[in-house]
This record gives sequence, C-alpha cells and structure tokens, in this order.
Amino acid sequence: MASTTEYSEDRLANPIPNEEESLLGSNGRVAQKETTPIHLNFLTGTAIVAQAGIWVLFAIIWSAVFSHDLIFFSAHPLLNSSALLLQVQAILVLQPTSTPRQKKIGTHIHFAFLLLSLAGFISAFVVIELNKDPEHRLSSIHGVLGFITYILIIIQALVGVAQFWIPKWVFGSAENGQKIYKYHRMSGYVLLVLELAAVAAATQTTYNIYVLNIALWAVLVASVITLLGIGARIKLSKFGF
Repeated sequence: MASTTEYSEDRLANPIPNEEESLLGSNGRVAQKETTPIHLNFLTGTAIVAQAGIWVLFAIIWSAVFSHDLIFFSAHPLLNSSALLLQVQAILVLQPTSTPRQKKIGTHIHFAFLLLSLAGFISAFVVIELNKDPEHRLSSIHGVLGFITYILIIIQALVGVAQFWIPKWVFGSAENGQKIYKYHRMSGYVLLVLELAAVAAATQTTYNIYVLNIALWAVLVASVITLLGIGARIKLSKFGF
C-alpha cells in the first residue's frame, strides 16, 4: 500500500482531478517546483483562467476608450485598468511559491509589479481629481467606492513595504512583521474584489452610459473569471488555516 507521503507526491506530479473535485481543482493545489522557472507562475494551473479574465477586461476598457476621441479624462480608465492588470500579475507570480528562495524572488517581482500598479492607481486618482468639479465629487457609487478603494490600496502598499523591507523599524522585529503576512494576503484578495466592483460600478456612470457604452454584464463575466482563476490557486495554509 502506498504511503500518505507517496500519495501526496504523486498528486503533485500528476495533478489529475478526481470525479468529486471541481473543474478548477482543489484550492492551492499548484506549487512551483524547484526546477520550474518563476515566470511560468503566470500560467500554471488556473492562472490561465485568471489571465483570460483580466486581459479580456483590459481589452474591453481599452477598446472602448480608443474607439472615441481621446480627452484628458480618458487617462483615468486607461490607467486604472493597467494598474489592475499589473496587480493581478503580482498576485499570480507569488501564489505558487513554496521554498524560501522562491518566495524571496517572487516577493521582489510582486513588489515591482505592485509599485507600477500603485503608480497607475495614483495617476488615475490625480486625473479624476483634476477633471471632476468639486460639487460633483463623490456623487456616484463608483466615485465613493473608488475613493475608498484608493485609500485602501495605499494602506495595503504601506503595510506590505513595512512588513517586508523595514519590519524592525515598524513592528519591532522581522518575526512580528511575518505575523501579519496572512492578514496582508487576506486584505489583498479583498482589495482585488473591491477594485473589480469599482470597475463594474463605473459602467453606471454618465461617462460610460453616454460615451463608452461598456456593458455591465461583460465586466461582471470577466471579473468573475479572473476571481475564479485566482481563487482556485489560493493556499489556505498560508492563512494559517
């Protein structure tokens, strides 16, 4: 009879789902092997599903914007969608890492993507602030949700930098910084949902209704596909469960 260890290793080497598993497989099943290049993390397992969803959403927004005359405000959806695309890449590259070396390399790539993503979100916020009349600021669900999301993005970024780069200064020790890793991961996934919700809410704004005409259902479908692809790769063990 095969041991539990042998069975587990066989499952990793031959990830074929049984009849009782979902089509996306069990949560957190994909793990980066020692010899696997880290760039393959962008496509392994259900990452391809997430990539399909986020790239379709990206294409929907960009094609809608460029099918009309470009104005100063056009930069807002272009920057936001680019930042969101980069954030998804940052998540995908880090999810399958398992060894300390992989995690270190993955975290550096994760940081680089999120740094560019943060720059995109901040730039998009500046565009809307310069373009919006004071009396119409925060006058829609999209405006309120977007503003809250921008604040949370900055907080998430600051916590991430503090816990990885300067844990001793902020938390007293590297060990204390590591204790909040799981909360940083949780909030990151919640933040992604909020960002996609803000995109969906944007379809109900005057600018979209009378200019871009991006369908709500298209945004929702692309968002759900993205979340399914990412969600199926979540390792619950990293949350301490």
